Amino acid sequence: MTNPFFTEWNTKYKAIPYHLIKKEHFMPAIEKGIELAYQKLEEIKLNKEIPNFENTILALDEIDEALEDPVSVYFNLMSVESDNEFKTLAEKISPLLAQLATAINTDKIIFTKLKAIYESPDRSNLTLEQSRLLEKKYKSFVRNGALLDDEKKDELRAIDQEMSVLSPQFSKNLLAATNAYHFHTTDPKDIDGLPENDIKAATFRAKEKGYDDGWVFNLQFPSYGPAMTYLKNREIRKKLSIAYSTRSLNDAYDNQNIILKEVNLRQQRAKLLGYKNHSHYVLEERMAENPETVEQFLERIFSIAMPIAKKEISELKEYAKKIDDLDDFMGWDSAYYSEKLKKEKFGYDSEELRPYFKVENCLNGIFKVAEKLYGLKFEISNEYPVYHEDVKVYEVLESNGDFLGLLYIDLFPRVTKNSGAWMNPIRGQGIFKGQIERPHILMVGNFTPSTEKTPSLLTLSEVDTLFHEFGHALHGLLSKCTYKDLSGTNVFWDFVELPSQIMENWVLENETLSLFAYHYQTGEIMPEGLINKIKSAQNFNKGIFNIRQLNFGMLDMGWHNTNITDVKNVVNYEEKIIEKLRLLPKIENTCISTSFSHIFSGGYSSGYYSYKWAEVLDADAFEKFKEDGIFNRKTAESFRDNILSKGNTEHPMSLYIKFRGRKPDPDAMLRRDGLL
Repeated sequence: MTNPFFTEWNTKYKAIPYHLIKKEHFMPAIEKGIELAYQKLEEIKLNKEIPNFENTILALDEIDEALEDPVSVYFNLMSVESDNEFKTLAEKISPLLAQLATAINTDKIIFTKLKAIYESPDRSNLTLEQSRLLEKKYKSFVRNGALLDDEKKDELRAIDQEMSVLSPQFSKNLLAATNAYHFHTTDPKDIDGLPENDIKAATFRAKEKGYDDGWVFNLQFPSYGPAMTYLKNREIRKKLSIAYSTRSLNDAYDNQNIILKEVNLRQQRAKLLGYKNHSHYVLEERMAENPETVEQFLERIFSIAMPIAKKEISELKEYAKKIDDLDDFMGWDSAYYSEKLKKEKFGYDSEELRPYFKVENCLNGIFKVAEKLYGLKFEISNEYPVYHEDVKVYEVLESNGDFLGLLYIDLFPRVTKNSGAWMNPIRGQGIFKGQIERPHILMVGNFTPSTEKTPSLLTLSEVDTLFHEFGHALHGLLSKCTYKDLSGTNVFWDFVELPSQIMENWVLENETLSLFAYHYQTGEIMPEGLINKIKSAQNFNKGIFNIRQLNFGMLDMGWHNTNITDVKNVVNYEEKIIEKLRLLPKIENTCISTSFSHIFSGGYSSGYYSYKWAEVLDADAFEKFKEDGIFNRKTAESFRDNILSKGNTEHPMSLYIKFRGRKPDPDAMLRRDGLL
């Protein structure tokens, strides 16, 4: 049997031949790629020439070229189209990759060569991008144990090996726990209040599950979100809420021991490398630079948002008491009564918006926004292989027809797919096998799917998410760098959300809505009166929203910016961290951490604050667009040239100042949210 990873691909733009790739192809390809990487490592070490950028830095950058495709394809598929057997492969693959990375980063000869270049007076002859890559490589070696003695290097290797299997295990458990639960009912009273489109979706899920009649709710957000927002039956909301909040907690897919192992290993690793803790280690390579800055940043938002959030919760409680005589307001009541109160105060129901947000129209909308801002064209094509029939592929072109990259879009939930929304490069932009390649980008969502009778109609929140992930996609597609390590979204994590979050600002602008918000049946554009109602409600319960985000950000820092070696109980420790943020009574034996994939399997450890940090950047940056015109081409080109195309070729603050003319105003986000 021919392994497609061992043959030249004759697909257009060397697109991944998904139709040829099978599960059994990955291990041989990855093992061969690792073997070649070790060979290249020896070649670099044995080279007798004076170390320079080409024979050391560039050679190191290209050391894993044979691994790039199989590793990228495997880990992308693990998230979007895999079963437990496929995911289990990660428990073999991740340790091998970790072992290779540690072998490279702790090699004395390699580091000696690298250090010689780093300290050489000839370094001034390097280009800005070459100098940035050198600095990144040098710091990576230091931050991965190059200065340790042999005994400590062995200790680091053992830690990295153990850590490499924990993240995939966490992700595997969470997906299994999410898919393991569903609630089926045949009683029409149980779906009272649910909008017609969501009833159809629940009917469709019941049929998918093999039921002859009735409705099914699960813990995927297109099902869970509407149920918590609209179901009149409080007991069902409670049942779903508790199921959602106990995923991977004291069940067959428990993540508690994985969490304790991960945070302790991260702590050990940081201390071994000379850092106080994991947060100090991580934040050295962030705009925030240190945990103290992050803590102060989050505390300031807390001091402003908490009093407002308490007033908002009191208003919800009073409203629930008034209309339903409810005395014990709980977490499963918040979304339900928020939606009702918003409708009463602002005169519209969120479900009124769905008919104007047909998914195909929304896709056309994001493409039109990109065309008006940057002159881009998106042409759908059926000639590229895909891993699932839901996936659509677009060729992305400059206005003059030049090829920019491929965009794969995968929008709907499946049992073989992780929950949430994200963007990943399938192939990054930059030098690959001697020439600069354009990127292939994957954009993923879990949006409301179509049913037998209704097309996919999105909520406003889903439209925001679509624009958000498209912003990440643009960051990848518009990259114009030489080296992949610096290209696209390979930037500081508290900067990476700027391109995504700024896109959300366009959603409710009249000029944007006129591009795509047409009623799917009548073709009528969204009425201006409805738009005005939405805008008037934009800051509704923003205090609560900010506290919710602080729950995640402070929980993340609580796990990683303290000594947790004595922590034995995940639930109790979590409660200590977020107790001051609690707006509603604690539900016993529930937990955020066991399903907090961002920090335990998604790379955001000590980095979840970056969403709020980037909100400051995007609010401040969008004020510039508002001043100049939201589709002002000069402003858009400046954002493209200074932010989207530059990757990590310069420090992000320098890039931001080039675009904005100054540092960001820290109050911009608070102003936009109506908190100041």
